[in-house]
Amino acid sequence: TPQMRFLPEIAGWARVLSDRAYALMRQGTLPIFLGGDHSLSMGSVNGVLRHCREAGRELFVLWLDAHTDFNTPATTPSGNMHGMSAALLCGEPGLDDVFGSEPRERLDPQNLTILGARSIDREERALLRRRGVEVFDMRLVDEYGVSVLMRRILDKVASRNGVLHVSLDVDFLDPSIAPGVGTTVPGGATYREAHLIMEMLYDSGLVGSLDVVELNPFLDDRGKSALLLVDLVSSLFGRQIIEPTGALERAASGAQ
Repeated sequence: TPQMRFLPEIAGWARVLSDRAYALMRQGTLPIFLGGDHSLSMGSVNGVLRHCREAGRELFVLWLDAHTDFNTPATTPSGNMHGMSAALLCGEPGLDDVFGSEPRERLDPQNLTILGARSIDREERALLRRRGVEVFDMRLVDEYGVSVLMRRILDKVASRNGVLHVSLDVDFLDPSIAPGVGTTVPGGATYREAHLIMEMLYDSGLVGSLDVVELNPFLDDRGKSALLLVDLVSSLFGRQIIEPTGALERAASGAQ
């Protein structure tokens, strides 16, 4: 339909990805999904949700993105389904054809946190507010810093014995450091902000699955964006410049 461009192709991939994510999670692995546009997450997160439901664990999703991807067929100005992926996961109407009769789970909108947003459509903004989705836009990043916002997110997940899925869109990053994306928006996360987020995610031990989406090699500058993403994923899996010392940890916690 004009409101859902490439629906048959996206639905086909979403179903395959959902089954694969579910199977990998059941094996106890930490799956990484590389895209492709952000419609990929319709499948990956649905599969993770299915596993978490069976395992009796609550799933939380951290959406690192310049956009909130919470449009529906009724609100979309473009018909691009990668702008509807978070809405589908939260059970918004009009998107049932993606999974049809296939197994589908719903993410509680209050378990979704979008970090880094700086381009939101008007009707999308109203829907996010109605659903209670937590959106930390770049204004909040500037005002509080990523460490304060990340601690709030991670504390919430930990307090409820949850599992965290991280969905990283390249356009979360500032185009000056990651130009290889078709939907660049100025004013994104810096190199150090992005690494700090990944380092804190590793330290938390809460991450159960990961998407890395929207890298377009044809728009990249000599592999600049791709190399940065490799660095970021390495940080998420524990690569550190130097091990923190006990004294530094005590200072960070305010102890003498």
